[in-house]
Amino acid sequence: MDTAAQTLTPEQAVDRLAELHAEAVADLRAALLRFGRDGSFPTDAERARFRYPELRLHWQPHGAPPQTRRAWAKLQAPGAYATTVTQPAFFRRYLLSQLHPLVEEYGATLSVGPSQQELPYPYVLDGSNELMQGEISASELARHFPVPMLSAVGDEIADGLWDAAPGEPLPLALFDAVRVDYSLRRLVHYTGTDWRAVQPWILLTNYQRYVEQFVRFGLAELLREGSPYDRLSVPGGGTATRDMAADEAEHLALSAPWQRFQMPAYHLGRSDGQGGITIVNIGVGPSNAKNITDHLAVLRPHCWLMVGHCGGLRQSQKIGDYVLAHGYLRRDKILDDLVPPEVPVPALAEVQVALQQAAAQVTGERGDALKQRLRTGTVVTYDDRNWELRWSQERRRINLSRAIAVDMESGTLAAQGYRLRVPYGTLLCVSDKPLHGEIKLPGAASAFYQRAVGEHLAIGIATLDILRSQLGALHSRKLRSFDEPPFR
Repeated sequence: MDTAAQTLTPEQAVDRLAELHAEAVADLRAALLRFGRDGSFPTDAERARFRYPELRLHWQPHGAPPQTRRAWAKLQAPGAYATTVTQPAFFRRYLLSQLHPLVEEYGATLSVGPSQQELPYPYVLDGSNELMQGEISASELARHFPVPMLSAVGDEIADGLWDAAPGEPLPLALFDAVRVDYSLRRLVHYTGTDWRAVQPWILLTNYQRYVEQFVRFGLAELLREGSPYDRLSVPGGGTATRDMAADEAEHLALSAPWQRFQMPAYHLGRSDGQGGITIVNIGVGPSNAKNITDHLAVLRPHCWLMVGHCGGLRQSQKIGDYVLAHGYLRRDKILDDLVPPEVPVPALAEVQVALQQAAAQVTGERGDALKQRLRTGTVVTYDDRNWELRWSQERRRINLSRAIAVDMESGTLAAQGYRLRVPYGTLLCVSDKPLHGEIKLPGAASAFYQRAVGEHLAIGIATLDILRSQLGALHSRKLRSFDEPPFR
């Protein structure tokens, strides 16, 4: 690796990462353009420049390491650490937040240079084929340019399966550059929006009605004097801004072609550095829940919350009551190999308290009145929507778990947050009681949705507002392993 002769400051390191990444992208784009124009393919020397930059950190402790309650930006063993980096200009703030404590508190040294990891050509096209001219097959491009090799993309670091060879650096981050780039493009595909628009505070829902309420909230914020929110990005690439006329912004937001995308997302941004809110309609089922969070996780969000509907399992519950999950009976099966069911997925105190505070704030209820509507307990997450047809087999397990609600996504989202080190929480609204004869019928369902969704969404947004001031405690040590990479 071609490293800098002198130790770099965090700012210099990120500047150098951005410089090397920009050069690699420009070289690759120029070669693609030339190939599309006259069929000239890159030489081996040119292809050697199509590589991600690598960030290296070296730490040799002198005396006792610093004591900190911080869960991230910590070094636990001396030696070299490294990771490849993509889009360093976009991730600048995140990178600096990780590097400054490591340099200033631990005395770590930094260097940057080209890596051996190739930059696949689709990741410099950014969703367009403006560099491609004429009829060029994918097989032709693959013969001369780096391609995405999914066999080389994995979550071994996040899943604790990495094994550094002797003399090789330890991992500096959970995800390397090619894993991040893969997910960034998947986010565009699934959500219909630019990955750059995704905000660090995320609401996940299984009903489009929550998204519709979020759009109304966002449009109102664009009009509200003093609101920190100044833009609303919608599926299809449009963005409503505060500078637009109200009817223009409303038309853009409400006419967005969200139906074209599997998991449409809306992003309410702000420019004060505090981070806005993204909402994603993940649809129904644990497969979707795992899929979208696999990709959102590379952006290192501060938190994701599930706000959706569930079936109430207790006679005392009423339609419209809330369930605050403090545990999960994971019957979704999709993560059993990665996070076995016997591994406990803990409730995060900061998120739990914020959800309860937000519920009191929005509903205006306190004490016993709030407890009657907001029940804390275990949620069962199934992969089978018709689990009721297996009630005779499931009854004993549900009784043993003391579960109070059932859904198809919450356990998966919590396990993914635990696995990928993203703070998580769940607040569900009881929409039916399948074991007590109260099922969703068309007329009753519509009335319920109109009444309940707005309040439920408001609680989710208020929760994120509370958590925004608690970042130090939110990124909990509960989510960190004993041999964790230094970066959050």
